Amino acid sequence: MQRTALLAGATGLVGGECLRLLLSSPAYSRVIVVTRRPVDSLAQQPKARQVVVDFAALASVQADLRADHVFCALGTTIKKAGSQANFREVDFDYPLHLATLARAQGATHFSLVSALGANAKSGVFYSRVKGELEDAVRAMDWPSLCLLRPSVIAGERPESRPIERLTEHVLRFAPRAWRPVPAATIAAAMVATALRAPAGVTVIESADIPRAAAVR
Repeated sequence: MQRTALLAGATGLVGGECLRLLLSSPAYSRVIVVTRRPVDSLAQQPKARQVVVDFAALASVQADLRADHVFCALGTTIKKAGSQANFREVDFDYPLHLATLARAQGATHFSLVSALGANAKSGVFYSRVKGELEDAVRAMDWPSLCLLRPSVIAGERPESRPIERLTEHVLRFAPRAWRPVPAATIAAAMVATALRAPAGVTVIESADIPRAAAVR
């Protein structure tokens, strides 16, 4: 069965790995990449179609968001966003808007990169926003929904993040639930779970992501 995938966050660490897997997978005949800026390398990919749009204006391209499986790897940091309001826009508003529009276009599976400790009742702003997004997407009653909750995401980033690098190094010796998870492993778990499309809600905690990535 040939499927169409829709990916948001392709220029990020996990999104980039997810894009690579989707383009190479024979299970997907088409990969729609929603991005704020054109990705030059995609011009040479016959399976790829770019939808360039400001995420605040996603509704303007709703007709282009028709897909079977949706992969959302959108995310930022409060430091990069500049304020809690800006962070919430990127990590809550944009993913929820994407989910709403794609579901209306007939998508049946939604895969979301959330975070370890996501909880709508958390006293930590970051964890609270992640938890609120999870609850909002759950309420949409997706036929198949996958929520991945990685700890620190490991991988080579184009920008320097010394604090994250230090945290990643320290957590290598922490209990398994807190250890860093490679971006490639998270992406593999997303695609593997989407292809199985388990009914209802599947929550994959950080320690279980490598196992989910290995399932075929």
